[in-house]
Amino acid sequence: MTLHKNCSWNGSQLWSPQLVLVLGIPQITLNILSLVSNGVVIIVILASHDLHHPIFILFGNLALSDLLSSSSGLWISVLFLVHPDNTIHGSRDLLIPYALYATSILSTIYNLVSIGMERYLMVVGGGLRAQARVSKRKAMTVVLANWALAVTLGSLPLLSWNGLDSGCQPSELYGPFCIDYLIFITIPHCVVALALPLFSYLNIVLVLRKQEAAMESHGGGGSRSAEVPVVRTSIAIWLLTLASYAPFFAGVLVDVTDCHCPEDLYPGFFVFRNVTAIMITLNALGNPVLYTLKVKSLGSKFLPLFSRCSPTNQIQMQDVRDVRDI
Repeated sequence: MTLHKNCSWNGSQLWSPQLVLVLGIPQITLNILSLVSNGVVIIVILASHDLHHPIFILFGNLALSDLLSSSSGLWISVLFLVHPDNTIHGSRDLLIPYALYATSILSTIYNLVSIGMERYLMVVGGGLRAQARVSKRKAMTVVLANWALAVTLGSLPLLSWNGLDSGCQPSELYGPFCIDYLIFITIPHCVVALALPLFSYLNIVLVLRKQEAAMESHGGGGSRSAEVPVVRTSIAIWLLTLASYAPFFAGVLVDVTDCHCPEDLYPGFFVFRNVTAIMITLNALGNPVLYTLKVKSLGSKFLPLFSRCSPTNQIQMQDVRDVRDI
C-alpha cells in the first residue's frame, strides 16, 4: 500500500458501509447491463453478413471498447465493495483493472476519431474519388492499430510506471497510477477526442448542406443523403461520449493540479470519482441504444437473434439496402 507524501494514515476505515453500498451496487448493476448490451451488439454485427461494412466494423470495435470498459469497471466495483479504502490509498489489486480501464478509455477515444474520419472520407471524398472510400481491409487495419496503441499506452503502469514500484507521486483519485502518467495520457487525448471529430463533423455538415442547396437550386427539392442517418448516429455517439467523459477528465485535471491528503478529500472528492465511473458506464450502455434506434438496419437484426422468425418487413429490407450504399 502506498502512502501519500506528507500524509499519515492510521489504518482506520474511511468509507462507511452505507455509502459503499449506495455507490457500489448501482455501478455493478450498470456494468452488467452494459456488458450484456454491448455483447449483443458485437454478436449481431459478427452474425449479420449484410452489415460487414467499414462503419459497422468501427461501430463493433467501439462496442468492444465499451465491453472492456464495463468488464474492468465491474472488476473495480467489486474491489470497491470488498476493500473500499484501497481505492483511496492505492493497492496492487487495483493495478491490473485500472490498466484495463485506461486501455478501454484510450481505445474509445481512438474509435471516435476513426469513426469521424471514416464518415468524413465517405461523405466529403467518397462522392468524388472512389479511392477515398474506406475499405473493409483499411478499417480492420485501423482497428488493429487503435488497439495496439491503446494497449501499449494502457499497459505502461504494469511496466513499473506506477506509484507502487517507481516511487513517483501517486494519484489521489487513482492510487496505483502516477500523476505524471495521468498527465501524459489525459491532456493530449482530451484534445484529440475533441478536435479531430469536431473538424470531421463540421466539414460533413457543410458538405451535406451544400449538396442539399445544389439540389434545391436545380429544382430537385432537396433529397436526403443515404449517409445522413449514420452521420447523425456518429455525431450522437461522439456528443454522448464527450458529456460522459467530461467529469472524468475534469477530475483527473483537478487531481494533477491539487495536492492534498486523501483523508482531506473524503468523502466528496471520492464520491465524485465514483460518479464519473458511473457516467462512463452510462456512456457504454447508451451507445448500443443509439445503434439500435438510429441505425434501423442494425436494430432490425436484434429480434431475429432471439427468435426463429425471419424479418420480412419491406421497410427493414430497404434500410439494409440503404446501408449498402454507405
